[in-house]
Amino acid sequence: MHLFESIIEANHKAVAGDSSAGLHPDEFAEALPIIALTCIDPRLNAFFPNILGVPAEQFIWLRNAGNIITGPLSSTMRSLALACAVKGGKEIAVIGHTDCQVARTTTMQLLEKLKELGVDRSRLPENLNEFFGMFATERQNVIKACDFVRQSPLIGPKIPVHGLLADIETGKLDWVVNGYNTLPTLTPPQSQPGAGSFAPISGLGSPGNFDLGEMKFPETKIGDWAAAKAEEIKAGAELAMQSAQPMVESAEATAKQAGDLAKKQWAKAAAVPPKIPLPPPIRPGRLNVKR
Repeated sequence: MHLFESIIEANHKAVAGDSSAGLHPDEFAEALPIIALTCIDPRLNAFFPNILGVPAEQFIWLRNAGNIITGPLSSTMRSLALACAVKGGKEIAVIGHTDCQVARTTTMQLLEKLKELGVDRSRLPENLNEFFGMFATERQNVIKACDFVRQSPLIGPKIPVHGLLADIETGKLDWVVNGYNTLPTLTPPQSQPGAGSFAPISGLGSPGNFDLGEMKFPETKIGDWAAAKAEEIKAGAELAMQSAQPMVESAEATAKQAGDLAKKQWAKAAAVPPKIPLPPPIRPGRLNVKR
């Protein structure tokens, strides 16, 4: 059983009321110390490192608002890399928690709170969600952070990257990302027999007593063949043009006839002036003349 598998098992037993539940760190000496990235919520102060069952000297605790990682080369990634390289961290756990206030804060609410602190909007980055790493759910945020850590060139492929979610009321830990399942296979590929040398292809057999004189080559030279082929193509093109010539002449004659007819119709129409309609006749009627 791996370290964090034992941690989860002991944690669930303890939350269920088993007073004898616990972890034996000496059994996992090669996997310690561990690095945990959590939120800055003060309510977490009473949980760590007891919630994991590891001694304090084997626990490297990193914290930021919302346990957010904004990219594989972010400042948080720099701290994780140094914790591994300098402090000897063997496994990484991104641990979110329920009822996270960062997840409950909208962009508009954040702007209002910053404004109350005297921070003008014009001095902030254009994309606030991307800059602050705002998220909708705690679980989604943990998964995204683990992806960034796993993709980061600063973290070696042998280091497991776990994602956990802690219940802020009970202290129960739930798996979100099992880092052991994403470790690359480090077993070197087996060498294939005969690697580095050429072997005969199966089915072809041995060349045996092959006589070059048995092969029959065409007597036509390459240059003669190319010239003959060019003459053949030229003759074909000329024949095609001759066949198409009558069609072109017929089309030209038809177009000329249509143009002449249109000109005659236009001249005839222009010679006859249009008729102007006459006004209706005026009918005589009585005039009402006042006397």
